[in-house]
Order: sequence, then structure tokens, then C-alpha cells
Amino acid sequence: MSSEDVLRSASTLASYNVLLQVMFRILTFLLNAFTLRFVSKELIGVVNVRLTLLYSTLVFLSREAFRRACLSGVSGTNHSWRQVINLLWLTLPLGVLWAALLVCVWLWLLEVPDPQAVPYYGPAVVMFALSGVQELLAEPLWVLAQAHMFVRLKVVAESLAMIAKCSITVLLVVFAREWGLYIFSAAHLVYTGFLVLCYAVYFIRFLGSKEAAKKGFPLQRVGDLLPCRRINDRLLLCLYFFKQSFLKQILTEGERYVMTFLNVLSFGDQGVYDIVNNLGSMVARFIFLPIEESFYIFFAKVLKRGHDVKNQRQEDVAIAAEVLECLLKLVLVVGLIISVFGYAYSHLALDVYGGSLLSSGAGPTLLRCYSCYVLLLAANGVTECFVFAAMSQEEVDKYNLVMLALSVSFLFLSYMLTWWAGAVGFILANCLNMGLRILHSLLYIHHYFHSTQWKPLQGLLPSPLLILALAVSAVVTALSEGVFCCDSGWLLRLVHIGVGALCLLGVFVAVLVTETQLIQFVRTQLVPQYRKKHT
Repeated sequence: MSSEDVLRSASTLASYNVLLQVMFRILTFLLNAFTLRFVSKELIGVVNVRLTLLYSTLVFLSREAFRRACLSGVSGTNHSWRQVINLLWLTLPLGVLWAALLVCVWLWLLEVPDPQAVPYYGPAVVMFALSGVQELLAEPLWVLAQAHMFVRLKVVAESLAMIAKCSITVLLVVFAREWGLYIFSAAHLVYTGFLVLCYAVYFIRFLGSKEAAKKGFPLQRVGDLLPCRRINDRLLLCLYFFKQSFLKQILTEGERYVMTFLNVLSFGDQGVYDIVNNLGSMVARFIFLPIEESFYIFFAKVLKRGHDVKNQRQEDVAIAAEVLECLLKLVLVVGLIISVFGYAYSHLALDVYGGSLLSSGAGPTLLRCYSCYVLLLAANGVTECFVFAAMSQEEVDKYNLVMLALSVSFLFLSYMLTWWAGAVGFILANCLNMGLRILHSLLYIHHYFHSTQWKPLQGLLPSPLLILALAVSAVVTALSEGVFCCDSGWLLRLVHIGVGALCLLGVFVAVLVTETQLIQFVRTQLVPQYRKKHT
């Protein structure tokens, strides 16, 4: 497969992932808005912070290293998919071990919520751990689907699973509210069960079919998906990535670990912070994260891990540099737009979403700070997806030391800044650590392309017209919020929204006029070309 074909497939995967994440975030957005009317913020805090942290820690530590190792260089002609499948099945026993350890910690070492306010905490911990182990059953199938760009499978599977989860949650919240944490635990078990079922049914029907033979799929029968005794040369790479994944998980979920283990916020305050955090990260999750995941696969296939630039095909290096520059420019522009408009519309968004429960107190300040933090999230996601795809095993091992230092400093800063500034301290600590990670990645990218004619870090600054449009929008929308929002009725709120819409239109016009190369990249690479596929 040529570099252009890989890019086209990765771009299509990114586009489908963006659409999928948009749907997920909308459903989650509506689900949270609905449940806020029926359950307490303490229960929301336990589910969204403590139990979700248990699940995410289990699945991340069990599979992330295997995913990165098995998706690196899967297009090689000598690559043995039987070895990859064999290695991926190790995620299941590893997940069982992590589940047993984490359940003991969550039940016996952490503070137990008041059973009157948050009933059935113990069974909920066990059920969330079981849902994580259940999801690992589909791990070999997920990697196969990702490596071979089965994008529609992922969309269908995760869509059905999310719809089932939301349906169960709504029904139980309305008709069995007294079940407490059982509601969300059962819904999560249904979600992971649907994921496993969809992937299993698809590959059982696909393997051995004419479509599989036409595509030259490397596995011919269902038995090839089962583990076997084979020596695997990727186990060492998994060990390197496992150490990195462990540290990255602390950075990714650091504020939840601090809230869970150090008790710096009450369960109610944790619930409010998590809701604001989810609102603030919506764009980061449904735009930036899918792009990062999809183009990591592109960079890993186009570039040879650990090889010097001069020893690689120059056509591959050129297209990688061009894609990296366009991606960085794209996320920079989107991040600036979010930062500018997020400041003036945070209070209104929280008031509409959760009423005075969210819009009073520190909620608006949290969301404004998060709007600025999104800019750093955007830049870090793209730079790290390139760095992780290009690093050699030795460089990954050295980077583990950097991640260790960042993890320790992040936990310390989170505790100190939260003690000083409340929940805002979490966002400030995240900004500092994200800035250091971006700096490290930029230095690596600069060194990587230093001896070549390609300089992907140059030309990232937006055009003067776009900068002017953003600056004017920031001033106008801030003044509009002070005059029209948010305690003077819906008519003036609509005026405030109209002012923002006009300013946003002006920004879009500036992008279309001045950022022609970026628009071309979005049109040709991030928008699926359905007509070309069906003509």
C-alpha cells in the first residue's frame, strides 16, 4: 500500500471517528443533562469520577501498550498476524489481574461514600471491573479492524453499544431510581457486552467469505483468532510501551487520581467538576482525539520506527512532514476559536445545561479556564502522535523517564494548586504539564527534520487577518456577555448568541480567505470521499 493510500485510509478513519465521537458526545451530553434532574450530584460524582476511573485504569493498563506495539509496522510483508493475535490475548489475563487488584483498592483502601446518598457502592465497583474485563475479549478483533481500516465496523459497533447504554440508563433512572449505582453499573455492562458481540459477529461472518478473499485478508478462519504457542518478537516493544502507558495514564487521569486518593474535593464538588470537565473537553474528545488515533496509524505505517530520516524513502518523509504541518495548523486554529468563544459563553452554556447547580459558584470559571486548556490539548495530541510513531524502542524507554518526572510533578502541582485555588487548580496543573509535554515533542520533531529540507514547524502562525478577527471577536463577545447575559431573560440571551454567531461567521470567512492550504487539506483528507468509492 502506497503512502497516498495509507493517508487516504487514515483520513477516512479520522473522519468516521470524528462523526462517531460527535454522536457519542451528544448522547452523553443529553444523558447527563437528563440524569442531573433525577439523581444527586454526589451520585454523579461517584459514577463519573471514581467508578469511571476504575474502568479506564483497568482497560488502559491492560491494552494500551499492546495496541501501540501491534499497530506499529503492521503493513510489513513478513509480519505474522498469528503472532499479533497471540500477543493480544495476553490482555485478558492481564486485565483479570488488574481487576482483582483495583477492586481491592477501591473497596478497602478508599473512602466509602455514604450509603444513604450513594447506595450499592460495593457491587458497583465489582460490576465496573467486570465490564472492563469483558471489553478486553474484543481486543484482538479491535486491532484487526483498526489495522485494516474497517472504519464502518467501529462506527456501527460503538453506536449500537452507546445507544443501548443510554436506553438502559434512561429507563432505570425513570422507573428504578432507588437502585442507585446499580443503574449505571448495569448500563456499562450492557455497553461493553454490545461491543464484544458486534465485533465477534462481524468477524465470524467475514472470515472465510468472498469479501475477505478479495481483500487478501491475512486470516482465513475463526480458529486463527484463537491463541496458540508462538514466540513473539513484539513482546519487548510491549514492555517499553507498558511503562510509558502507565505514566501516560497518570497524566491523562491525574486529577481523578488526586480527587480519589487525596480527598481534596467532596463527592458533590467532584460531580460538578467532572460535568464541567466533560463539557469543556467535548471538542477535544470528538475532534482532536480521533484525529490523533487515526494519524498515529498513518505515521506508524509511513515512517520506519527508529530509522534516521536519510535512511527512509524521501517521498514518505515528505508526505509525513506535510501532513504533520497541516494537522498542527488545523488544531491550532480550532483551539484558538474554542478559547476565544469559550470565555464569553461558558456561563450561558452551564446555565442552559444544568441550571443554577452548574452556573453558580466556580462552574463558569472552570469552563473558561478549560477553554484555554483545549488549545494545549490540541497541540499535544498531534505532536505526540507523531513522536510516538517515530521513536525507536530506546527513545521510548528514555522518554519514560521524562513521563515519570512529569507524572510526579503533575500530582504534586495538582494537590498544591487545588489546595490554593480549588478545582481550578486541576486545570492550571494540567496546563503546566501539557506545556512541558508539547515542548519536548516540538524539540524531538525539530531534531527529526533538522537535516532535511522539510520544516513542518514553520508556517504554523495563523494569518494576520485571522488573528485580527479572533481578537475582535474576543472583545465583542466579552462585552456582549456583560450587557446581555445571563440574568435578563431569554430574549437578551438570544441577542448574546446572535452576536457570537456573527463573530464566528467573521472568523470562518477569515479562515476561508487566508488559510487556503489548510482548507484544501481538510477537504481532501478529512472529509470521506463517498462518491469516489461508489463510482
